[in-house]
Amino acid sequence: MLREITLGQYYQADSVIHKLDPRVKLIATITFILSLFLVKNFAGYIIAAIFLASVIKLSKVPFRFMVKGMRAILFLLLITVIFNLFLTPGEELFSIWKLTVTKEGLRSAIYMAIRLTFLIIGSSVMTLTTTPNNLTDGMEKLMNPLKILKVPVHEVAMMMAIALRFIPVLLEETDKIMKAQIARGADFESGNLIKKAKSLVPLLVPLFISAFRRANDLAMAMEARCYRGGEHRTKMKPLQYKKRDAMAYLALVCYLAVCVGVNMLVRLPF
Repeated sequence: MLREITLGQYYQADSVIHKLDPRVKLIATITFILSLFLVKNFAGYIIAAIFLASVIKLSKVPFRFMVKGMRAILFLLLITVIFNLFLTPGEELFSIWKLTVTKEGLRSAIYMAIRLTFLIIGSSVMTLTTTPNNLTDGMEKLMNPLKILKVPVHEVAMMMAIALRFIPVLLEETDKIMKAQIARGADFESGNLIKKAKSLVPLLVPLFISAFRRANDLAMAMEARCYRGGEHRTKMKPLQYKKRDAMAYLALVCYLAVCVGVNMLVRLPF
């Protein structure tokens, strides 16, 4: 299950999306996430689905590889849907014991499920098609205006990139610890939800120790190589916008305009 989380992984391929400037992909991801919360009808989500499917097709990342990351958040998705389904007031549709399902709750649950699904897949597209180094450079370039406010832009971008890079590493480490403890008789599967949560507590201590050890090794390696970030650090491959980046920005503006137009004009029954 843990290995199925795709967020933070990089999938190497020769595609247009991989070749785009990381700033374009960062802005596109943020814009796509914002558009999911701007649309208020089903037609808007259809447009978002078409846009996301087109990007996935252009990225040449297998759709199965991208969707399998959804299994890891299935429980969170289910909890979110249940809460929206039973706790949203409105016009009653039917009742289950003391719980009432409303028309507004059903609509909210469906919309929230779609938003979370698209949000995870859309974010995964960015990390799967962008190397950690390019992601760091893109974040640093986009946050350059914050230097006026004395924000350590390079350090912040580096921390965010390292955090994304170590997500799959820590998940793999967790998987190894779980298998080692299962071999010694630990049980992570049986019992109710509370018992399963308690059984995961012994994983935390070795996982934290491993994480701090890796962080210390990384810090020592950077110091040993005299790593210094900031103003005077040069880059082997400086970021430069190209024609394909301008076309991507144009496609993004068109997508956003269509979403806003559909949201204002189209009124589907659901």
